[in-house]
Order: sequence, then structure tokens, then C-alpha cells
Amino acid sequence: MGRRHPTRSRVMAHAGLVAGIVLLALPLVLGDLYLVRIFTLVGINLVMVTGLSLLFGYAGQISLGHAAFFGLGAYTSGFLTRLGWPWVAGLLAGVLVAAAGGLLLALPSLRLKGHYLAMATLGFGEIALFFFTEAESLTGGSDGLREIPAAAIGGFSFDTPTLKYALVWATAALVLLLAANVVRLRPGRALRAIHGSELGAQACGIDTVRIKTQVFVISAGLAGLAGVLYAHYIGFVSPSTFTLNLSLILVAMVALGGMGSLSGAVAGTVLLTLLPYADAIIPGLSRDTVAFLQDWESDIHGLVLILVMLFMPGGIAGLGRQLAVRLRRTSRTAEGGAS
Repeated sequence: MGRRHPTRSRVMAHAGLVAGIVLLALPLVLGDLYLVRIFTLVGINLVMVTGLSLLFGYAGQISLGHAAFFGLGAYTSGFLTRLGWPWVAGLLAGVLVAAAGGLLLALPSLRLKGHYLAMATLGFGEIALFFFTEAESLTGGSDGLREIPAAAIGGFSFDTPTLKYALVWATAALVLLLAANVVRLRPGRALRAIHGSELGAQACGIDTVRIKTQVFVISAGLAGLAGVLYAHYIGFVSPSTFTLNLSLILVAMVALGGMGSLSGAVAGTVLLTLLPYADAIIPGLSRDTVAFLQDWESDIHGLVLILVMLFMPGGIAGLGRQLAVRLRRTSRTAEGGAS
């Protein structure tokens, strides 16, 4: 009788647990505040990409305006906490405003498909960027919103790099856990059905418009949550952060990780977020290499999208599944030969 192989879900759970332990121990092990700050940005991006993965990777609805929801969350929480609101209230307000923006965009736009939907979300992002720049009384205009206080719950303030790191990654872990539960249950099956064939999903009794609207609102709300974390981590926000370039980077992260895979989204987020900081992660890189990676960052993201679509349409997750299948076949062949 052959040895039983662990299920994929058990392997993924163990891998996630190990990764979580490594991330939690990272600030203590490295003792490098610069790396702690870099990995804090990874966690913030991961919150945003998790939402976009539900929308784009599972439901197949592309969005080129997620930077707008990120900005709505950041500006809302930053503005209100500067007025004296508690951080938790600012967080809830930022998430709700971003989710409301997602609902406002979803209702007229999600009956569109393909590049028509992409253009609608792109237009929303440009309108939001114009608002961030011109509404100086609320956003500080081109100069940005300054002196945003650190996150605080009750009398406890997350005012050091390590505490900010812990807050961001605790939030990212919770978001990933909730998203994983969603995709395993009936809503996740509905999203995959819509991605596969919207007409087929409708024939099965799925209210596609309602499901797409809900996932768009959730995705926008998570982008707003990431914006809140970012604003109180940096202490300053300006319109230059919330551009189309950011939205394209987020799409590249989901595509590189693999459509319909949260673990792939994590991998894509880590790789592309760390790209500009390669010199801090990989010792021995020359200055010319680092300068090339930083100067051509946007072009590299575009090249990644092209290469993934041409040679690795399943992304990192798809490549991992192919390798796992080959390993199982090799193992079975070896066990058969041994018997």
C-alpha cells in the first residue's frame, strides 16, 4: 500500500504558518530598521493585492483604478485623525469611504466587460487623482497632507518601526485568512464560475451583477484599508502616490502570482515590491544594476506582464502546480518500480 501524500491544503497551511513565523521574527532577527520598513510596505501592498486578487484573479474583473481607493482611505483617515478623531474611527471611515467609492463605480460599470471596464476604472482613477490635487482644503493639494499621527488604539500608540510592522502584518494576516475562507466557500465558487463563463454562471442561477458588485466593494474597501495603514505609517500622503502607475503595478502583482490563487498573489506582491530595494535584499549587487532596476521599474513591470501572458499564463501559482504534479508522478513511478 503506497504512502499517502499530504493534501495540497495541508501543505499550503504549513507553508503559510512557516512564512508567518519568519515574518514575525524578521525585525528581531535582522535588527535592520531599513529592512523592517521595506517589509512593512510589502504588508501594506499585500492587503491591497488580496482585494484585487478577489476581483481580478477570481472574478475576472480588471480594475485600473485601485490607486484611487487606496488614496480615498489614506486621505480620509489622515484628514479625520488630524482633526482629533480616534485612529479606529478614522480607519472605519477610510474603509467605508473607499468602499462607497467602489460601489459608486461598480453600479454603472460592472455591466461592462473587457477593455470597456478597464477604461471605466481608469477614468475613475484619473478623476480621483484630480480631486486629490485640487481639493486643497481637504487634501493639501500638490503639497500633500502632512503630520498624520501614528496609529493608536486607546492609549497605546504604534509609533515605532517595529510596532508599525507588527500592526501592518497582523492586519495582512487577518485579511488573507478572511479571503481564504471566502474563496473556499460558496462565494468563491460563484466568483470562479463568473470568471469561467458569465452566461454559464447566470444559467446556474448566480446573480452575477450582485456578486460582481459585492466583490468590487470588498476589493475597494481593502484598498482603502491599505491606504489607512499607509497614511499612518508614513505620516504624509500626496497625489503623486496614487497614480495610474500604482494601479498597473498591482495588476502586475496579481498576474505574476497567478489568477485565482491567494498564495500566488502573496508571491507576486513580495517579488515586485522588493524589486526597487534589491540592493538591500541581495548583497553584492553593483550600483549600476540597482540604478537600472530603479530607473526602469515601470518598464520591468510591463515586461513581466507580457512574459507571464506569453510563457507562464498561470503565473507563479500555475508553475508551482505543474511542478507538484510532476513530483507526484515521479514519486508514484518510483514507488511502482520499488514494489
